[in-house]
Amino acid sequence: MGMPAWGADVALAGLAGGERAILVIDGQRVSLSKGEKKGGVQLLGVENGAAIVAIEGKERRLRLGERVATMPAASKEALTLTADARGHFHVHGAVNGVSLRFLVDTGATMVALGMRDAQRAGIDPDKGEAGVSLTANGPVAVRKVRLARLTLGGVTLYDVEAVIHEGDLPVSLLGMSALNRFEIRRDGDTMTLIRRF
Repeated sequence: MGMPAWGADVALAGLAGGERAILVIDGQRVSLSKGEKKGGVQLLGVENGAAIVAIEGKERRLRLGERVATMPAASKEALTLTADARGHFHVHGAVNGVSLRFLVDTGATMVALGMRDAQRAGIDPDKGEAGVSLTANGPVAVRKVRLARLTLGGVTLYDVEAVIHEGDLPVSLLGMSALNRFEIRRDGDTMTLIRRF
């Protein structure tokens, strides 16, 4: 008998001793002992400051504050990327319908656009909040904005946090404000981004 297709949003809020975990499942705070189950989520154990849970029958390790969201298998959207000769992953996408090329950067907190690309996408930097971004080349003045629509391959994300650099960038950066909406799987020179929410 197969597992039913369902989705769950699970976060680890706390640990109690070595046998209990406080989870937030689909917005509801629950305390589970080892072996207990709530809906489709079962606590398998607690070890090394992490909770081991089974979601949709798949074992996951959650550290404090970590969250995993799953979607019904039939509705999962995914992108498969191949590394270039330097080991970097690029993806063609669009902001507000304007085509852009992104470098996948898991070290960047937010999606980052250069001034010219932002203007092409119809974003007014003056409406953004002034800030400073710490880069490998030192602090850089930026404007924090929200992208109404970010499309990556066939996947469209809405209301994504981003920063606009006051100068131009050689390539736009796909940072964690977008990447945290995906489960990231790496296998050699292949990276798969599976949409979580």
